[in-house]
Amino acid sequence: MAIQPIHVDGSDKGSIMLYALSTCIHCKQTRNLLDELKVAYDYLYVDQLSRTEMDDVLKEMEKFNPRGSFPTLVINNNKVIVGSRLDEIREVLL
Repeated sequence: MAIQPIHVDGSDKGSIMLYALSTCIHCKQTRNLLDELKVAYDYLYVDQLSRTEMDDVLKEMEKFNPRGSFPTLVINNNKVIVGSRLDEIREVLL
């Protein structure tokens, strides 16, 4: 991905990428949980990108979540959690 996501420092639980919208309450809940768990992760607010960047990111994201819905959390490029399924995220990351 050419666009650099925002990195949040924390304990290393592997590669964690969150695709989110800045106005989405479920995306905010997911970010809050990641912060609470103190794990390192990257995120992108897709709605704050230019149209061209957004198209590129949506194409990348749809490899993991063909519906293109938010939030989409990708862990180690093989575990995908869509929506604010906080209990599942907790279970995977603890």
